[in-house]
Amino acid sequence: MGIEEKFAELQRLREKAMAAGGASRIESQHKRGKLTARERASLLFDPGTFEEIDTFVVHRCTDFGMEEQKFLGDAVVTGYGKVNGRSVFVFSQDFTVSGGSLSLVASEKICKVMDLAAKNGAPVIGLLDSGGARIQEGVDSLRGYGEIFMRNTIYSGVVPQISVVMGPCAGGAVYSPAITDFIFMVKGTGQMYITGPAVIKSVTGEEVTLEDLGGAMAHATKSGNCHFVADNDQRCLESVRRLLSFLPENNMEEAPFLDTGDDPNRMDEELLRIIPDDSNKAYDMKQVITRTIDNGNFMEVHEHFARNFIVGFARLGGQSVGILAQQPSFYAGSIDVDAADKGARFIRFCDCFNIPLVTLVDVPGYMPGADQEYKGIIRHGAKLLYAYSEATVPKVTIITRKAYGGAYLAMCAKSLRGDINYAWPTAEIAVMGPDGAVNIVFKDAIDKAADPKAERQKLVAEYRDKFANPYVAAGKGYIDDVIDPRATRPKIIKALEMLRNKADTNPPKKHGNIPL
Repeated sequence: MGIEEKFAELQRLREKAMAAGGASRIESQHKRGKLTARERASLLFDPGTFEEIDTFVVHRCTDFGMEEQKFLGDAVVTGYGKVNGRSVFVFSQDFTVSGGSLSLVASEKICKVMDLAAKNGAPVIGLLDSGGARIQEGVDSLRGYGEIFMRNTIYSGVVPQISVVMGPCAGGAVYSPAITDFIFMVKGTGQMYITGPAVIKSVTGEEVTLEDLGGAMAHATKSGNCHFVADNDQRCLESVRRLLSFLPENNMEEAPFLDTGDDPNRMDEELLRIIPDDSNKAYDMKQVITRTIDNGNFMEVHEHFARNFIVGFARLGGQSVGILAQQPSFYAGSIDVDAADKGARFIRFCDCFNIPLVTLVDVPGYMPGADQEYKGIIRHGAKLLYAYSEATVPKVTIITRKAYGGAYLAMCAKSLRGDINYAWPTAEIAVMGPDGAVNIVFKDAIDKAADPKAERQKLVAEYRDKFANPYVAAGKGYIDDVIDPRATRPKIIKALEMLRNKADTNPPKKHGNIPL
């Protein structure tokens, strides 16, 4: 075979690989509202930067007639490229080839790009669209999943790992995204579940649809497995690109800086009017966040889950930061089991990747009730304390209103190695609220009073004036300063600048034992 014929053969094989499962299967994929594996990769990366590898790999199975069903590249497209000008690795499962099922060679392709990502210190993105294990390959397929899970675990905290569920992800396959840092899901097409509706019905008699069981909104609102939801493949990949813009490439880099053009000394008069005069009235903490950060650009994480607790990414003075805050307009901002999990997980991610933490506090306490106690609020609530205490990144805390009891401590108080702790004049820092405190401390005096109701009101007002303010804590150095709310933005930015070279460490150990 001459040189020209060899080049022609290369072209023919490459075209065959690009055809994936064939025109009819590609058309079927499009009819479902889904892009193909290569179309998705192309949209994820900066134009013209995607480099595919292992294009000519084929499976090695000879059972069940599989030797007659070979496709170049098998059921996953792998490679690397640039996102926002920075290196990223990807594996994109191809549903047009054997339903995207995981063969041994497909797992080898995935593991190869995961290893390359770790060696080169770059994020790895998994675009998931698969029927699960390739049954014809039996235990070989299961071994492949095990190799992927192991790498998910070993590279956790080394490079960011993002899972994008754009089709089915069933059975054991769900454990890979569960280990990764963030999960995106596409409405209507992305689904995750351990056992499908048919198995559930046969075992428990329960009837449930695929979407209600494992759809995007089910996981975004109920299980908390999904961090971001998108309407279609295109918007989902745009969101992935946006998230990457806030993250460093690996754990050895600082959080990325971007000149946003927003004046770091900007004051905001509206911050004076957000907190109601009545401390029992709700307000929207997201207004405080968006008015404080650069250009109001806040990428909320877990927006639909544990809505009493807000977490997400933003920039302050161009510096990428992780924001954590109570939401007083939902459960009064109290911390329940889900909120504690949500916050602790986010703190630990930011600490892994050197992203400073900014915490806005308005917390009346942990959520009371037998249901919360039985669900383990003690254990789950301790995760928040553990995560903040363990974190060595810069930590700046602002108390806007309530900060009561153990929940005050859990929101990065000075005791948990908070670096800079500020309070607004509206802050109330105490063991508990005035009403509860008076009921305990002055119970006998109230009972003996000629007018118990009037006496109680008088004592509550006295307690509020004396203790439900930031000045007792500030007088003891637990609060570094009581600040004008209008100056919140410049104060945080100056604190972060001061903490830029912060060096803090934990005692040498294999790892801690967080109360899971």
